[in-house]
Amino acid sequence: MTPPPSTAAASGAPPVPATAHPPLTMALLNIAHAIDHMVLLIFATAVGAIAADFGFARWEELMPYTTGAFVMFGLGAAPAGRLGDLWGRRAMMLIFHFGIGLACIVAALAQNAWQLAGALTLVGTFAAIYHPVGIPMLVQHTKRPGMVIGINGLVGNLGIAFAAVMTGLLVKYFGWRVAFIVPGLITIGFGLVFWYCVAPEDAPPARRKVKPLPVSRSDVVRAILILTITSTCSGLVFNFTTNGNGELLADRMREVSTDPALLGALLGLVYVVASFAQLVVGRAIDRYPLRRLFLAVVLMQVPLFVLAIFASGWVFYALAIAFMVFVFGSIPFTDAVIVRYVDDRMRSRVAGVRFAIAFGVSAAAVWLLGPLVKANGFGFLLGLMAAISIVAGIAIARLPTPPATHH
Repeated sequence: MTPPPSTAAASGAPPVPATAHPPLTMALLNIAHAIDHMVLLIFATAVGAIAADFGFARWEELMPYTTGAFVMFGLGAAPAGRLGDLWGRRAMMLIFHFGIGLACIVAALAQNAWQLAGALTLVGTFAAIYHPVGIPMLVQHTKRPGMVIGINGLVGNLGIAFAAVMTGLLVKYFGWRVAFIVPGLITIGFGLVFWYCVAPEDAPPARRKVKPLPVSRSDVVRAILILTITSTCSGLVFNFTTNGNGELLADRMREVSTDPALLGALLGLVYVVASFAQLVVGRAIDRYPLRRLFLAVVLMQVPLFVLAIFASGWVFYALAIAFMVFVFGSIPFTDAVIVRYVDDRMRSRVAGVRFAIAFGVSAAAVWLLGPLVKANGFGFLLGLMAAISIVAGIAIARLPTPPATHH
């Protein structure tokens, strides 16, 4: 593969040190996070319309065809992280934008479920680049990693909300194929802006000299092991909720389930409100003990999932907002732990391996979602997520105390 142009003439901007990110670069990296989550949730929002078009009797029967997207979203993170550290993060972000854009357009052209499955797998492969590459690029040498990660998480999850609202409207008025084409073109457009406006790096991260973090090797290994367990649990819950919430709302709020645009708007509101939890958590990460805060946020999910088992109508809707606040609120901790324990020269590789394991396992959530709900109902799914959150809490309690200094 030929690397994207990295000269000043090709990019339209002079080379600058990789740690000096101007506000526009920060904004584009945050928008890329929104794109990353947006494209992965188009299918989940449009699955009912796609299933009808392809002749499936129930939407649950089509859900397994998106498994490849989430498997590659996990497995692709390891090579993406390695290339980000050794080759360059800017170059990988260009591949991210143009790859996703083209893959979305290919998805819109699918004529059957297997063709769509292949196109979604391509979307997941390119989407895998962002977390191990974009976030380490964003937090390079920041003095307030919690706040930076919190803002990034907010914007990323607003992408989920945007996917729900935009896909609902596009499916209602133009059909599900347009719901893939429009995000694809938007992503390519932002890729062109990124290519022109973001300056090339002075050197790949692995070749830079950085001050070592004040943390022992054993604590680093322990933290990464625990982080892999907790992020696997979080990934399962995240995939179960974000891929299942549309049909879950339709099941528990039957009075609005006949209007896809209204259902999409209600779902989008859930994600918008929940996304702001990451700003609060981001600020708290910079001020309070990391382990205690992480534990509290994860364990709060348990009673809310249990209460949701027995709720319906607008009571369920309020509980859905509440449990998604804590699901989204747990997201910034993953990157905060990596910033606290791993220096910048290898953050993309560590994040990539961690994401590959966690997202690879949690991709099972997408494959299992339809069959689980079909066989046992949504109450079982909510109870399962409560149990997964308990497992995550047990692991978090073993997290070593992080160093006070971060890079």
